[in-house]
Amino acid sequence: MDFLELVRRPWPWYVAGPLIGLTVPTLLLIGNKSFGISSSLRHICAACIPANISFFNYDWKKEIWNLVFVFGIFIGGILATNFLANPNDLVLSPDTVADLKALGIKDFAGLMPTDLFEVSNLFTLKGFIFFIVGGFLVGFGTRWAGGCTSGHAIMGLSTLQWPSLIATCCFMIGGFTMTHLLLPYIFNLF
Repeated sequence: MDFLELVRRPWPWYVAGPLIGLTVPTLLLIGNKSFGISSSLRHICAACIPANISFFNYDWKKEIWNLVFVFGIFIGGILATNFLANPNDLVLSPDTVADLKALGIKDFAGLMPTDLFEVSNLFTLKGFIFFIVGGFLVGFGTRWAGGCTSGHAIMGLSTLQWPSLIATCCFMIGGFTMTHLLLPYIFNLF
């Protein structure tokens, strides 16, 4: 197996997980930096919006590394999608497919259920609920929790932060509640 074929294949959790986990000590060693993605939006707003809003009045240039990191993730995603795509079909668990079909989701494009994430759904009630309301709730929850799942669950837990444990537990409870209680109800509306 050559290197390119190895990179194109999905990596097992026991390889990918530790590699993601190694970002924490790496960032701490290279400058006592905290891993997190949601803060980059605040840095972009502070750099681009010259308003006198106290939330954006700070020296965002000290956090330029975070913007470079997020830009690298963006470029890496483009490169991986266009040049390193997995040539094999994605296989979902039959139980997962059966559960999703019971909710009315029948077509998949990779991991994305096309019944939900089609452009034609953008201007429907379903699209409003999933994209606008869902996006607002994710953004609000991220701000209220003081960070996103990557910041709290990867960085915060590894540095034994009590607020990150609480936030991660709340993320999980919210995910389970949405999946098992609210999502079936929302799908029954359509």
